[in-house]
Amino acid sequence: MNIRVNSVHPGAIAPPYVSPYLEDPESRQTVLARTLMKRSGESAEITKVVAFLASDTSSFMTGSEVGVDGGFLST
Repeated sequence: MNIRVNSVHPGAIAPPYVSPYLEDPESRQTVLARTLMKRSGESAEITKVVAFLASDTSSFMTGSEVGVDGGFLST
C-alpha cells in the first residue's frame, strides 16, 4: 500500500506561533528552564522535519513520533 504515518510533536515555538504559555514571563521561564536547549524553537525548525518526513529520504520510517522540542520531553 505504500502508506506511511509519522507525527511531529513541536515544543515551545517562537512567534508567529507563540504558545499562550510563552506570553507570560513566569510561564516562559518555567518552560525554558525545563527545555534542555534553553530556548524556544523557530517555525523553520519544525518545517524542516515535516519536509524530511514528506520526502523519499524518510522512506523507511513509519509509526514514528518525532519530538522537535529542544529536549523538553527528555527532562
